Amino acid sequence: MPEQSLDFKFIHETRCKRAVLLFHGMTGSPFEMKKMGRALHEANFDVYCYCLPGHGTSPINIKTVTWKHWYDESVQHYKELTQNYDEVYLGGLCLGAVLSLAIAEEFPEVRGILSLSTTLFLDGWTIPWYNIFMPLGLHTILRYYYSFPEREPYGLKNEVLRKKIAALQKRNTEALDNYPMSCIYELLKLSKHTRKNIAKVTSPILLMHAKRDDLTSTKSANFVFNNISSENKKYIELENSYHLIVMDNERDFVFEKSIEFLNSLSDFVPEIKEKELLTVGEYNA
Repeated sequence: MPEQSLDFKFIHETRCKRAVLLFHGMTGSPFEMKKMGRALHEANFDVYCYCLPGHGTSPINIKTVTWKHWYDESVQHYKELTQNYDEVYLGGLCLGAVLSLAIAEEFPEVRGILSLSTTLFLDGWTIPWYNIFMPLGLHTILRYYYSFPEREPYGLKNEVLRKKIAALQKRNTEALDNYPMSCIYELLKLSKHTRKNIAKVTSPILLMHAKRDDLTSTKSANFVFNNISSENKKYIELENSYHLIVMDNERDFVFEKSIEFLNSLSDFVPEIKEKELLTVGEYNA
């Protein structure tokens, strides 16, 4: 029996002129982006999210791909969407944020970017002290045989969700319960490539990053914000989340600010109903 695809597409019945291409994180899957995808769809965007090569299947598969596999397939999906939509936006979490930036470096016409928990450096507060010795293994054949086990808090400050994710990781489909060294090696190569070319990014961008991200510190987000060439750039730090900000305590805020930012860039913002305007007015009051 073929394995069930974890890809998702949320498409409106009538033609939509704007689309968001989402990318999930390292060792994750589109599952972690699904709530965000639904929120964007309800805000009148068509939404696409594909499982990156090596993810969402047998754990051994992630050791057979390189960052160029991730990048090339992501570029292909982006090009396909530009043939069918007037506006195409990119959004990603962790590795997905780095991919979004890398694509925008090559394609300045990207309408806008949602860069979430951008992972250019592995320097979060749960990274073990012996991480300093990682380069010794990354550049040898050892990287194909060793994995770093993922441990508490699994990217989540919310303890209820943390238990659910821990259970999902045991299935090794929606998410892996470890970080293969070979996968880390490829992420760091992609990150190096992206940092080197970061000044080429001119697209409008919204960065959101947790102050207490357990995988990657705010150094990554600050690097992007300070080195891109985008004139329209915003950066929000979150107080009550860890790495998986699209699933954690502030996810609704992340969705709200993402939609608000994309709408500010769009030529096709749907009309707001009078009832919705009243609700916003009451809230602001």
